[in-house]
Amino acid sequence: MRVLAEVDGEKILYLESPKRRPTVATDYLSTGVHGDEAGSAWGLLIWAENHIQTLREGSFLIFPCFNPQGLRHNTRLDNRGLDINRRFDRLDDPITGPWQKLILERKLRIAVCLHEDFDSQGCYLYELSAAKLSISQKLMAACTQRIKADPRRVIEGSRANGGIIRRSKLPPNFPGLPEAIVLWQLGCPITLTFETPSEFNLDHRVAAQASFVSAALRHAPHP
Repeated sequence: MRVLAEVDGEKILYLESPKRRPTVATDYLSTGVHGDEAGSAWGLLIWAENHIQTLREGSFLIFPCFNPQGLRHNTRLDNRGLDINRRFDRLDDPITGPWQKLILERKLRIAVCLHEDFDSQGCYLYELSAAKLSISQKLMAACTQRIKADPRRVIEGSRANGGIIRRSKLPPNFPGLPEAIVLWQLGCPITLTFETPSEFNLDHRVAAQASFVSAALRHAPHP
């Protein structure tokens, strides 16, 4: 466990596999960007507790909570009053600047960004990948046992099918870039943003988040 940054006395921590090698692609996992999305942070914790051996043997870069004060106070914004997920493109930010440097020094296999959505009617997934074959349907099938896929045909202004929003190109006119898009820009071949509905049963949300992480790592293409 290491300190990425300290802002106004708040430490932002990350964890990295002790056996990481520059030639081996790393699996990136993150959550806690928005503090009012507790199910995603708890889901990653539950997954980690149940996969200790996987963590020991694999190559992982994990950000368990980008926004600790927000999580404590159930707020979307961080202790500066900012939405971190609209600042990952900024080198002048004391959190996302060091984060970019860290990412550029590593080769990533897949990035999994865990979130929740107040307006969601079920689970949904953004996949940003240039691969011809999508893994999204397999992932959604693995994590929608207790919470079904969001049935909406348009989610956050994007066309969706069975809770899946898939892109091979970046969306235009984003008001500050989120984590998954910047990871893609920095060379990660596939980025996944998974959302559970924050107003649903907490235990079901946590289970869906943990199941999604397992499925994403299982189905991720090997370099």
